Amino acid sequence: MPSLLIPASLREDIALAALKNDRFLRALAGETVDMTPVWMMRQAGRYLPEYRATRAQAGDFMSLCKSPELACEVTLQPLRRYAMDAAILFSDILTIPDAMGQGLYFTEGEGPRFRKVVRSEKDVEALPDLNVAKDLSYVTDAVSVIRRELNGSVPLIGFSGSPWTLATYMIEGSGSKDFRNAKSFMFNQPQAMHLLLDKLATAVTDYLNAQIAAGAQAVQIFDTWGGVLSTHAYREFSLAYMTKVVAGLTRESEGRKVPVILFTKNGGLWLEDIAASGCDCVGLDWTIDIGRARARIGDKVSLQGNMDPSILYASPDSIRAEVARILQDYGSGSGHVFNLGHGITPDVDPANVAVFIESVHELSRRYHQ
Repeated sequence: MPSLLIPASLREDIALAALKNDRFLRALAGETVDMTPVWMMRQAGRYLPEYRATRAQAGDFMSLCKSPELACEVTLQPLRRYAMDAAILFSDILTIPDAMGQGLYFTEGEGPRFRKVVRSEKDVEALPDLNVAKDLSYVTDAVSVIRRELNGSVPLIGFSGSPWTLATYMIEGSGSKDFRNAKSFMFNQPQAMHLLLDKLATAVTDYLNAQIAAGAQAVQIFDTWGGVLSTHAYREFSLAYMTKVVAGLTRESEGRKVPVILFTKNGGLWLEDIAASGCDCVGLDWTIDIGRARARIGDKVSLQGNMDPSILYASPDSIRAEVARILQDYGSGSGHVFNLGHGITPDVDPANVAVFIESVHELSRRYHQ
């Protein structure tokens, strides 16, 4: 029967019934689960030989991102190997600045770079408004293709970089060790910085809402560089704009809540502030004890994290022991999504990832009885 002939309420029931594993979404909501769900940041990536082969087929990284079919393929690759509880859209956090005319490109071994940089209020004013349907349709097309191919096996996570993190790349023109240009811009031209961040907050909101409309069932905001700021600057230039994004997001789709995860790397000082942003889950890096984080904010939001990615270079016994320690530190009950404290690194043995995922599922059951 064509979907247009099915009442909206029935379509929602079908969408809910079609999700075979909703452990990830239930944990984000603090609902009862049988075991702790697990996925990995950068789970589709260079540690997998099949990913490297697909990237070679695409020719370069951005061509891979801009092909919905190939983006779908690499999104699904880790799910074929491991019992992940969620898929995450394969894309890049810098697609928004690229769509705004900054000229994103990648140099082997040096990471992302931009052909144009923002260094003045005039540069900010010249930035066009983001047109997701025109300039980022390849991302929303990828979301739709991935949802179809997942066939309800696990939920799909959409994502974006935070306004502050996107701004740092647009000002620096690349990654940075000290963010001298971004911080100088922030201190010397605060009005221009606020204008830039406001534009980016609107763009991020539109981008994530488009992903949700295309089928993303949860979204994560990656505030990779929020932790380089002082407390005052973090609240004013990073968290305030993530809070604005959260307030503008679509929070229900297909008859179910769309949870929002905020992840600030090195953000352990500001957990209470992040939890008050309106998000559903706070992502933790490995520098904070998850038990203490739960004591501070765990009654307000769920928590995601937070194993040091470097543990995946260790022996299987060491990986298993670290999983057991983090589970014990969190304790009994729901509200925990197991993840790394940052993205998986390229040289990890895929067999060690299997140990990690299997250990989370096996060892966490006792905490959910």
